[in-house]
Amino acid sequence: MNEFNIVLAGVGGQGIILAAEVLGTAAIKEGLDVRVSEIHGMAQRGGAVVSTVRIGKNVYSPLILDGKADVLLGFEPLETLRNAKYASEKTLIIMGDERIPPPALTLKGETYPSMNGVIEQLKRFSKNIILVEALKLAKKAGSTIVQNSVLLGALAATGSAPVKRESLLEALKELVPAKYMDVNVKAFELGYGYVKSCSF
Repeated sequence: MNEFNIVLAGVGGQGIILAAEVLGTAAIKEGLDVRVSEIHGMAQRGGAVVSTVRIGKNVYSPLILDGKADVLLGFEPLETLRNAKYASEKTLIIMGDERIPPPALTLKGETYPSMNGVIEQLKRFSKNIILVEALKLAKKAGSTIVQNSVLLGALAATGSAPVKRESLLEALKELVPAKYMDVNVKAFELGYGYVKSCSF
């Protein structure tokens, strides 16, 4: 494998940086070369955040060119759409369903587009879209803040990334505080099971 590119997009407070660290740590566990980007955007709660993870032999920079993402892992629908420039017809788009209206939208008095509207726009870039009920599954796991672990589980279930489920789980257990480990592991397993049980 020469390179595998993952773009993670959402808003501050959704655990995007942790998810990127989990992916990077899992890749290292498997002896793979990996580059994880620093945060792009505003880290405060509600600000747009993008992180990139690049795995493979020919990876010297964490930056991903437009149209070169193998996976677009979207934590928020509008932010997923905003970063669809990284996608091509070969890209797998995995998207959580919690809608967090950006301040600019609220200030202008505009309404958040429908989920179907967002998906139709995304289909202009790639038809490979998996919509995950991340908010519902995170609540089932015990906390709305573990949607990032739900989405990591969903990614693992697709088998598209060059890191094994076991490595991702190991990395997750290492990186989350001990008191939150169980809820994150449960969220991961629920995301994994959700994708495995659905026919997309």
